[in-house]
Amino acid sequence: MSGATDRPPAARRGRDRRARVLVAPPGARQAEGRPTVAVIGGGIAGLAAATALAERGVAVTLYEREPYLGGRVGGWFTRLRDGSTVTMSRGFHAFFRQYYNLRGLLRRTDPALSRLTGLPDYPLLHANGLRDSFRHVPRTPPWSALGFAALSRSFRLKDLRAMDPVAALPLLDVRVPDVYDRLDAVSAHDFLDAVRFPEDARHLAFEVFSRSFFADPRQLSAAEMALMFHIYFLGSSEGLLFDVPRDPYPAALWDPLTRYLRQHGTEVRTATPVEHVEPARGGGFEVAAGGQERWYDGVVLALDASGLRSLAARSPHLADEPWRERVARLRTAPPFLVSRLWLDRPLAHDRPGFLGTSGFGTLDNISVLDRWEDEAARWSSRTGGSVVELHAYALPPDADREVEQKRLVEQLQRICPETRTATVVDARHEWRADCPLFPVGGYADRPTVRTPDPALVVAGDLVRTDLPVALMERAATTGFLAANALLERWGVRGQTLWTVPDRGRGAVLRGLAGLAAR
Repeated sequence: MSGATDRPPAARRGRDRRARVLVAPPGARQAEGRPTVAVIGGGIAGLAAATALAERGVAVTLYEREPYLGGRVGGWFTRLRDGSTVTMSRGFHAFFRQYYNLRGLLRRTDPALSRLTGLPDYPLLHANGLRDSFRHVPRTPPWSALGFAALSRSFRLKDLRAMDPVAALPLLDVRVPDVYDRLDAVSAHDFLDAVRFPEDARHLAFEVFSRSFFADPRQLSAAEMALMFHIYFLGSSEGLLFDVPRDPYPAALWDPLTRYLRQHGTEVRTATPVEHVEPARGGGFEVAAGGQERWYDGVVLALDASGLRSLAARSPHLADEPWRERVARLRTAPPFLVSRLWLDRPLAHDRPGFLGTSGFGTLDNISVLDRWEDEAARWSSRTGGSVVELHAYALPPDADREVEQKRLVEQLQRICPETRTATVVDARHEWRADCPLFPVGGYADRPTVRTPDPALVVAGDLVRTDLPVALMERAATTGFLAANALLERWGVRGQTLWTVPDRGRGAVLRGLAGLAAR
């Protein structure tokens, strides 16, 4: 039994004293007879599930089709034209302080989270010249939202007077799943229209959230956007500043966790796609992968939307037909582009390590990796150059790749004129389309952790849960919940979890929000 699960609860939460704790039901400390579980998918959700199971004596086999772990937060080696070996990834991820369960997973190998470093600001820039920042915004609700409005140049008095406060009331008391009952039938775009939210502030304050889902606000459920507003502004006092890994994802996060899992008896099988999963006679499952079939007591499906759809289609007896039909209806968000450039000269010294952008064509943010990642900083120090990453979310499915890659560079040069004369030493462009889409009216159709088969569970950021979590934290949380569901069957105590508060912060705000529900 790992000491990680014995730490006092306060070691796993942040500064918010109202953070909610979900204590696992009592049970044995370890499983008897060593049950076997296949965890299919080595992203955050699969790693969380594998960790909780392995720590409690379960024999875990972790299957991952890619040659690396971490899923959408994974990384791999590539060689540049100058001979340097560097780590490439699918792009920047912010590790917010509200991500209690993800950070708890990382504490298994880094108790002080010393492999993460905080960025000093979360600046936002609009093409019309407006700038916003979260650096000086109070962290405690409701002063966080009020402080952002007071400090932001994008909120003008005449705009605030034009807003419809009654339409905005649901934001004051976000609860799950109630928020989906109230707002899932409305798009994020239409909800903000109803509120008459100022256009400039909308781009800077709210599209930050919708773009985090790699989705156009017209396609995204307003419930998801409201949930994000609760998590970061009105529900939590952790604030909107965040941490980033000091090293590339494999070195900072997943290589240490892989060693930890193996020390707990986990068999880690990367570059091993699973062909199908079938219920076995007498119970359990047959999992076909790598040219062989193995039997397991339980299975965790920790796949992205397309992977889950595909595996369910290849496994015609999995769970039941209605469940498979729901999985088949899962949708994927539009494609996105990550362009990483190795330049022969540095950016201006006052450029932030991360900059959110709006109005610059398809460019959504700029990361200057050598400002905070050690590997990039070493390359920059050795060459005198810089490592810059550009993101474009929610691109049209038929977008021309070369055209879009060129447009991102043009927008970089517009924002950072010093790059106009820079030579690109090398570049990598990652085009992907595997993030889940949370469409208007789609909540009820999404899979839950539990399936009709109690020995089959699902985890991932696509999973529906009654907890106020999203993005990477939803992946980690549902991974632990999936493990807990299996452990419960064997009478073993599962993982204690934390979330931001599950309702509005104060009675006054909750009372005002209740007016909107009448």
